[in-house]
Amino acid sequence: MLTILSLVMLFHLLVLIQIIPYTIVWAGKINTIAEMRVFETVSLFINAFIICVIAVKSQYLKWNIPGKLIQVLLWVFVALFSLNTIGNLVSKTSFETIVFTPLTFILAILCLRIVLEKKER
Repeated sequence: MLTILSLVMLFHLLVLIQIIPYTIVWAGKINTIAEMRVFETVSLFINAFIICVIAVKSQYLKWNIPGKLIQVLLWVFVALFSLNTIGNLVSKTSFETIVFTPLTFILAILCLRIVLEKKER
């Protein structure tokens, strides 16, 4: 999951620096470069946050965050990825539908697996 999210961050960074056209992301609803910058910056921060939470859960990061908070956040991520999967299914851009629908579905399943895992590493 950390690898997939890191690759997603790389993708969003490439959109942000305009190597990948912003017209293929966010369901094709971004109209200006200014809008794209805001959306992509927020996306990068959200993905970085998710990576940190998963790294704490996996004990790659030894931050003193209550386990209950981590569990709640992971459930929020399961919901977020699930809703994102639905959003990608109805996207105006075929790229999002073809590439990101299965990706967000896989992330939802992996996140569900992590949140249901009983043992800490």
